[in-house]
Amino acid sequence: MEKCFQSFHVFLSKLEYAHVSIPVAILIWLMIYPMMVKVDFSSIVNATKKPRGLILTWVTNWFVKPFTMYIFSFVFLMIVFANYITPALQRQYLAGAVFLGAAPCTAMVFVWSYLSKGDAGYTLVQVATNDLIILFAYVPIVSLLLGLGGITVPYDTLILSVILFVVIPLTFGYLTRIWAIKRKGRKWLEEVFLTGMGKVTIIGLLLTLVILFSFQGEIILSNPFHILLIAVPLAIQTYFIFGVAYGWAYLWKLPHNIAAPAPMIEASNFFELAVAVAISTYGLNSGAALATVVVVLEEVPIMLSLVAIVNRTRSKWVNV
Repeated sequence: MEKCFQSFHVFLSKLEYAHVSIPVAILIWLMIYPMMVKVDFSSIVNATKKPRGLILTWVTNWFVKPFTMYIFSFVFLMIVFANYITPALQRQYLAGAVFLGAAPCTAMVFVWSYLSKGDAGYTLVQVATNDLIILFAYVPIVSLLLGLGGITVPYDTLILSVILFVVIPLTFGYLTRIWAIKRKGRKWLEEVFLTGMGKVTIIGLLLTLVILFSFQGEIILSNPFHILLIAVPLAIQTYFIFGVAYGWAYLWKLPHNIAAPAPMIEASNFFELAVAVAISTYGLNSGAALATVVVVLEEVPIMLSLVAIVNRTRSKWVNV
């Protein structure tokens, strides 16, 4: 069994191009593609009537979140927990956290918006505009923060990852949406195509996690304490950035159906992109890849707790 696993490990390691794992790339495309099909760019125009919700999302996501993620991760991983993590792993864990902090959620936020009775159309616009901003802001922000942390990341590898895991699926998603609505109708797209593709997304997610955790098995089994150490700053960051966005929405007196999903976007992460960049930059069995996967373990329960907070505080909102 051990020899078979080692052979499988070697085989997957050879299936790479420009430091990008081909099998993992295919699985991540399966996850991202259906999400991109959901993006309705024509609805962006209608959001101009309620710009403050978009401003809140943009500012928090791109001027606050990446930097608070870096601060919390640096303090805990490289100072507070310094005695428990080797310097090499500290830097890789920090890199994984930065990859997450600069990637706002693209898919699961629709679930959190639904559970918190958010405006689905407006949420779609927030996600769509974030996907566009990622194309231009992700690489510079990540490069800036990792440069400050003393970590050298190939700039061309980051750009390649953004093209592979954002530009390409976004383009194919847009073309698929146009074709489906023109030939089959919007109802078929939403009730048949996207429903079926949702199952593909789940399969892709599970297979990706299996591969990632199989390569991280030695680290997890030999020192599971590291999983907990990584989870601490990620959890603190999630609750902190949620509080910033939700508090700002309250002070700005935004309607609750816009104020509710906005902090969900900030609090959750586009972990598929973060995983892709971590793998393409540091490799499948790297500490950076492990850090991006840890968020998957904790994000769902944490986000459900935030949904509960939003729903319980609805009565205190002025514009319900």
